[in-house]
Formats: sequence, C-alpha cells, structure tokens
Amino acid sequence: MSITVPADVAAELRARAGHGNVSAYVTHALTRQLEHDRLGDLLMELEEVHGPVTDEELAAAHAEWPQA
Repeated sequence: MSITVPADVAAELRARAGHGNVSAYVTHALTRQLEHDRLGDLLMELEEVHGPVTDEELAAAHAEWPQA
C-alpha cells in the first residue's frame, strides 16, 4: 500500500513518530479511525431501530456521567 500526504503533514508525522516509527504511527491512527467509523455505524443502526435520543434521555445520561 502506498499513500500520498501533503508535505507539511509528512513533516509533522516524521517529527512526532520518528523516521523508523512512521508505519506504526499511521497504523495506530488508521485503527483508531476505523474504530470511530464502526462506532458511528453502530449509532446510526441503533437510531434506526430505537429512534433518536431524546433530550430527556440525554439529560439523564449527563446526570449519571461523572464530571471531570
């Protein structure tokens, strides 16, 4: 597989990951993005089955979520 990225992105990537770790860094980033995409798919499926989250349900969830 080969990808092309803008020069400024490549430079920052090399600075953050180091020349020897670019593949691992990109693999980790892609894995996280794929997890994010699958979560989005799940949320859309749940909304199709159960309908959108109501304001009341959202408020109840916020009330139970620990504040940081």
